[in-house]
Amino acid sequence: MSISTQLLMLAADGDLIPGAKPTKIPGMDGPVTKIFGYGLWLLILAGAGGVGFGIYKLAISDKSRNGGGSEPFKWMGGGVATILLSGSLIAILNGISGG
Repeated sequence: MSISTQLLMLAADGDLIPGAKPTKIPGMDGPVTKIFGYGLWLLILAGAGGVGFGIYKLAISDKSRNGGGSEPFKWMGGGVATILLSGSLIAILNGISGG
């Protein structure tokens, strides 16, 4: 089994992301709540991936004067912004639902 499959299985079991069970939002029932809740958790994972890719790009980038030195910081900044945005949305929704 590949590493990505193992990580997916861990995430599905709830071992990789503790507390990744979405709380019920008043007025929203059924699959909409689950899709929205898990979507925000996937945004956090995507943001972490963006930060990691930015660090990787920074490590392998051309450090000379003619290299594109700002691209890794764009990846890292976008990843951090995604993490902050989805984290704040999770906090707001948990506050609304009383969870």
